[in-house]
Amino acid sequence: MHSPARTRAIMKKLGTQHPNADTELHYRNAYELLVATILSAQCTDERVNQVTPALFKRYPDAQALAQATTQELEPQIQSTGFFRMKSKALVGMANAVLERHTGEIPARMEDLTELPGVGRKTANVVLGHALGVPGLPVDRHVLRVSNRIGIADSDDPEVVEQQLCSAIPARQWTLTSDTLILHGRRICKPKPLCDQCVVRDDCNYYQTVLRVAARPGKTAGGGREVRGVKPAAARPKAAARRVNPRRAR
Repeated sequence: MHSPARTRAIMKKLGTQHPNADTELHYRNAYELLVATILSAQCTDERVNQVTPALFKRYPDAQALAQATTQELEPQIQSTGFFRMKSKALVGMANAVLERHTGEIPARMEDLTELPGVGRKTANVVLGHALGVPGLPVDRHVLRVSNRIGIADSDDPEVVEQQLCSAIPARQWTLTSDTLILHGRRICKPKPLCDQCVVRDDCNYYQTVLRVAARPGKTAGGGREVRGVKPAAARPKAAARRVNPRRAR
């Protein structure tokens, strides 16, 4: 794993490729961001942004949402997927916010993660973007990109969060997550676009898997396995051509 100093240098480079990185969810306050983030599970931000304007108009705060039933809510969020589970989480969250926090979204990790449907990643999104509390959300993009580059080394999102937070100043935690998420969506996809990556020369995955595969006489199978990304299998040798005896004369 790269040193903290090198991790900071890599993030600075990535920042030039994704300037002004931010969440792509639309929101006006902590309540709206919490609802949008719960809906974003297994769903694109674009789809969530299509659903939330009407939802926020009908349920402008936790008090209004707490009065909804899951049967009323389900058809309104159906297009985001897993709508039955999400409707229960939203109604449960709103009721808990009303009962435990007088309708205000709490600004502590411990309080947020006690709400129905709210895990550590969701809590960090709300803390960092809407409540001004440093937080570093680790989603599948952050997990993949950080392990590939070598600025983290774990399959556990909470461990990756700790590793990144220990290397990055707290004031940059949220921006670090946003930058890695955008890099994972645009460049470092499951099939990465390494020719477009500004940190290719710093990337463990590129150096130990892709570059090795490109060397004459080498295959990707000869590279070290990077956590979360297995080297591509060596390409099978092409079958020898059969030579027509007549043509060979």
